[in-house]
Amino acid sequence: MTNPTTPFSTHIAPLDEADRRIINTLQRGFPVCPHPFALIAPDLGLNETELIHRIALLRTRGVLSRFGPLFNAEALGGAYCLAAMAVPDLRWDSVLAAVNRHIEVAHNYRRDHDLNMWFVLATPSANAVHDCIAAIEHETALAVLAFPKEREYYVNMYLEI
Repeated sequence: MTNPTTPFSTHIAPLDEADRRIINTLQRGFPVCPHPFALIAPDLGLNETELIHRIALLRTRGVLSRFGPLFNAEALGGAYCLAAMAVPDLRWDSVLAAVNRHIEVAHNYRRDHDLNMWFVLATPSANAVHDCIAAIEHETALAVLAFPKEREYYVNMYLEI
């Protein structure tokens, strides 16, 4: 789950050169093999244990919000849906907790807009999207607007650190 209150932190965590090399390298891909950390660690001047430890620290410090694979849920028979809600400020925390309890929810962001909560649902089937939305609406007594994906865009974003 991404930071639920703001997409960008206002705190800048200090990074050393090894952290920068790790982040820059991992943005370009990750090997799929029995020991991927052991494979790439020498290129970063580390051993497997050091690389795993540094990635864990980057996550703990909030430098990395997520480290893991992205699956094409649709290719596996699942579905994605962008969803939005208008959440009253006084209810933000309780609605956020209710929404984030659903394992189908990812990328939950607060926006400065009438529709101030935006999140992505990734479900094992198209029907499960509707079931999850119905559950959230029942639990929060707020409407969830669904924006099903119409077209796939591939964004190859790389931010050199």
